[in-house]
Amino acid sequence: MLTPYSYNNSNSVRQRRTLLLIAKALLATFGALALASAAQADQLRLNDGSVVTVDEAWEDAQGVWYRQAGVTHLLERARVKKIERSPREQPASTVSEAGEAGAKPVARVGQTESEAQTVTSLQTVWIHLVGGARVEADEATETAAGVWYRRGTLSIFVDKARVEHVEREPLSATATTTVARVRRERGWTTGNAKIDGLIKQNGSRHVVDPYLIFCVMEQESHFNARVVSPVGARGLMQLMPGTAARFGVRHSFDPAENISGGTRYLKELLRRFNGRVDLVLAGYNAGEGAVIKYGLRVPPYRETRNYVRRISARYGRE
Repeated sequence: MLTPYSYNNSNSVRQRRTLLLIAKALLATFGALALASAAQADQLRLNDGSVVTVDEAWEDAQGVWYRQAGVTHLLERARVKKIERSPREQPASTVSEAGEAGAKPVARVGQTESEAQTVTSLQTVWIHLVGGARVEADEATETAAGVWYRRGTLSIFVDKARVEHVEREPLSATATTTVARVRRERGWTTGNAKIDGLIKQNGSRHVVDPYLIFCVMEQESHFNARVVSPVGARGLMQLMPGTAARFGVRHSFDPAENISGGTRYLKELLRRFNGRVDLVLAGYNAGEGAVIKYGLRVPPYRETRNYVRRISARYGRE
């Protein structure tokens, strides 16, 4: 028979055990969350030996960008020794920039696979970027890290910090029938009608695809006419002083001169490399001499290869 004391003592033991189990469960949960968070972080290893843990890091012509606590920063490329990347969440139905195939659209009964692919694109989707630029896509999927959007067979990732919002416009039944029969040219805009006009005007004058000019400009400057890179490249198409002089550009911050010079440089690279867009982009980033030096191949520079991969994915040419 239990005395009141032994009953209370037994009760107290059970309570302590219950609390201990709850504490262990909470520790395990928080530990798992911490590991998951760490696994999703990128790390920048700097030349001075320090390591910076960031939400995400990427490279472009200006240097190394990284996002930390919702704020985007820029580092000079020379300061960064290595970027250690973590796996990113990607929708199963997309194709990555590297070209790895994902799940295919599911066809309805009586539908062919190609018809199902067409149906997935029968809406107008605009990716609005910070600053006013926008790109039309076949479809878009928003994640916590950013937006995956598809153009043709390629899927491109845009960091959340660069996306203002995603706009979807369902097509009418009549438009759906028309679009199903005719492949539409996807739209784009820098958010500035004057710059859009200059891109189209120079593309037409020099027989260069305006969308290629747009993609290069977006990667180079994010449509900022006054930006200067750490190595001295200037303006919308980030012309180096030597390149500007070569193509008669006296005022690199003037959009008309800058776009004209950048387009003529692309035209020269297209001529020199027989229309090979990958080599054109490599030449624009590293100089045509580097492409020739490595036997008409993309030079083995990490920055240049990332540059070619990113713009090729956006442009839809690998």
